[in-house]
Amino acid sequence: MAPAFDYIIVGAGSSGCVLAHELSADPTCQVLLLESGPPDRSPLIHMPRGIGKLLTPPNPYLWHHRASQAAGRGQEDWFKGRTLGGSSSVNGMVWMRGLPSEYDDWAAAGCDGWGWADIGRCYRAMEDHPLGASADRGAGGPLKLSVHPPDHPMYEAILTAAEQAGVPRVADVNAAPQGGIGYQPRTIFQGRRYSAAKAFLDPVRSRPNLHIRTGAHVQHMAFEAHRAVGVVVREAGQLATLHARREVILSAGAIHSPKLLQLSGIGPAALLRGLGIEVRVDAPDVGEQLLEHRCIMLQVRLRGGSLNQEFRGWRLGKNLLRYVLRHDGPMSLAAHELCGLVKTRPDLQRPDAELGIGLYSIQVDAKGTISIDDQPGMTWVGYPTQPDSRGSVRITSPDPEAEPTIDANYLATVNDRCHAADLVRVMRRMLAQPALAAHVVAETQPGPDFRSDDELVEAYFRNGSSTFHVAGTCRMGADARSVVDTQLRVRGVQGLRVVDTSVMPTLISGNTNAPAMALARRAAELILG
Repeated sequence: MAPAFDYIIVGAGSSGCVLAHELSADPTCQVLLLESGPPDRSPLIHMPRGIGKLLTPPNPYLWHHRASQAAGRGQEDWFKGRTLGGSSSVNGMVWMRGLPSEYDDWAAAGCDGWGWADIGRCYRAMEDHPLGASADRGAGGPLKLSVHPPDHPMYEAILTAAEQAGVPRVADVNAAPQGGIGYQPRTIFQGRRYSAAKAFLDPVRSRPNLHIRTGAHVQHMAFEAHRAVGVVVREAGQLATLHARREVILSAGAIHSPKLLQLSGIGPAALLRGLGIEVRVDAPDVGEQLLEHRCIMLQVRLRGGSLNQEFRGWRLGKNLLRYVLRHDGPMSLAAHELCGLVKTRPDLQRPDAELGIGLYSIQVDAKGTISIDDQPGMTWVGYPTQPDSRGSVRITSPDPEAEPTIDANYLATVNDRCHAADLVRVMRRMLAQPALAAHVVAETQPGPDFRSDDELVEAYFRNGSSTFHVAGTCRMGADARSVVDTQLRVRGVQGLRVVDTSVMPTLISGNTNAPAMALARRAAELILG
């Protein structure tokens, strides 16, 4: 008989690392954490601005998928982390938690136990925030955070311009339920990335009841009747069945968790039968209801004050050496230095869009090669945070190695298109304020010719991308059609849960790394309780 574990966690990303930390705190429980990628040893992972190279395929630390943007819009690259820490080891290190009212909306929609009273408690328990403990944030937790320092006059000009446009400056964007703009909270500590693996796995690797295996490719779940009893895994070219006495927990992310359910016979019956897969549970929403933020990258040429020159030529070499010696300087920065939650219309009850602002800009040559702009510039990344449009993830074969089809279905609703267009106008209004106008030469992307709603929506496709915030494909709910119940148990079977962003009923205002960790901590409370 193969050795059995109490819990098998599939995926060592943001959620999986938190689960492994919490579940293995009980020394009587044997916990196995499986990760398909390699260990997180690359120096590019730990140097924050290593993301430029990390997010360039082929790369062993990435899942690289192709996704359809929308009908007639072609495909784009979607990347997810494939190493210990998952996407928290390859992302932009932005720590945005979402608005408390959005979690309360989950509870009001029937997801009891998932309102801000519970999720806020989980955030506070995890965080070690430099601004100190308060009703809004935590201090002393395992996840060390920092806030970008006010070390450049251009940042102050941007913040002043925002205030002139009616967006208040705040010390903590995560504690501003009515919105505001400020310096970016980051999963960076002492100049190094602080991933979920760093925060939650490294301190507990010596626990004798925690077993971590990399290079483990889960093929599908193993069942006895209607109970999940383990997983079939491929390691070093060999297949084996690993047994779970209590539960199998999928934390493989919003693409791979629904894929594994479908491969295991849990999903839309017509899809599964068409591929010759025996239907275990006809679950029409597995892989459906996909949510993603579509961002636009608005770029402007500056008269000076950009960081572009720091990432080119001899200065890049100097800054790399500076980082190696001191772990500071431009190579220690997150994806953005400033962030904001804004309202695209003044009559809205709460912010409906996020901004990330960085003193860099990019250029693309005739061959499509992307590089840092050779002229001073900055980039404003913006997206509406509560999209209505829904996409899908569907397997194409019973072969676990076959790529699924992914349809983002961006900006498919009138509401989404209106909010997207209005957000560009908000950004332009901020850029036109006196504090910034003297620094700006021109808008270079999408450019002043894009004015009407239709033109601005077109700009989201020309000058935008996925934000890698995929969610919703294993939706949690109290209704019978939901994939998991409010305990995150997969409907129709026993011994199987999903714990990652795929269970989110809606996206929240911000990036998904923080919510992935918080919902895992909340899930651990439910599992252990």
